[in-house]
Amino acid sequence: MPNSPVPSSPDPHAKLKQDAAEYAVQFIQSGMVVGLGTGSTAIFATRKIGELLRTGVLKDITGFATSKATQDEAIQLGIPVMDDSLPLKIHLTIDGADEVDPQFNLIKGGGGALFREKIVAQASDREIIVVDDSKLSDHLGTHFALPVEVGPFGWKSQLRFLESLGARVTIRQNKDGSQYVTDSSNMILDCNFGPIADVVALARKLGDRAGIIEHGLFLGIANDVIVAGESGIRHLTHRGLRSGA
Repeated sequence: MPNSPVPSSPDPHAKLKQDAAEYAVQFIQSGMVVGLGTGSTAIFATRKIGELLRTGVLKDITGFATSKATQDEAIQLGIPVMDDSLPLKIHLTIDGADEVDPQFNLIKGGGGALFREKIVAQASDREIIVVDDSKLSDHLGTHFALPVEVGPFGWKSQLRFLESLGARVTIRQNKDGSQYVTDSSNMILDCNFGPIADVVALARKLGDRAGIIEHGLFLGIANDVIVAGESGIRHLTHRGLRSGA
């Protein structure tokens, strides 16, 4: 299970991630407020938006970044960004996911921005998730540990609580072995539950616990899932499969 948001080697799925992200950008229209996701997949969408703004294909786009890293990238690309108070409604957000089940439930947080990503997702009229086909799973927790963001005050109490629920817990660190700290100055505990039998019940238990700032179970949030594989693009919706590229 990954414990660092920064990959240690070149990503073999990078081209597929780029294909999925750039496919999703077609749903952005001029004048929209767009949520800009975090991570190795979503960044391709942000870069494509910047390109379309430069060439005039898109106009009057305002971005709202889910992390400081994404905001820095957006500013460099010339994408106007809102301040952290989120003064405007978000029409559409494009973001990645670490694992996706058949009901469009997600595990997110591998990039360390789950708290901000969930705020943005819940504030969006449409949440488009872009992944390569390695992220699809019959049961969440099969392939990826569940990130849980906790406050530093009393964090060992949260670790014991998570262990009592059956998780094997790893404290997230940076590549150099230092403590990983989120944009909101919190810690992340990566929790290996194995395949999660009841994601709704687990989400409720985690949400009820003081000291847990947010968890990486995103349930009932995604409207569309764009999946890139060797055979092409699949656009999945709750109404079934749409045509791909």
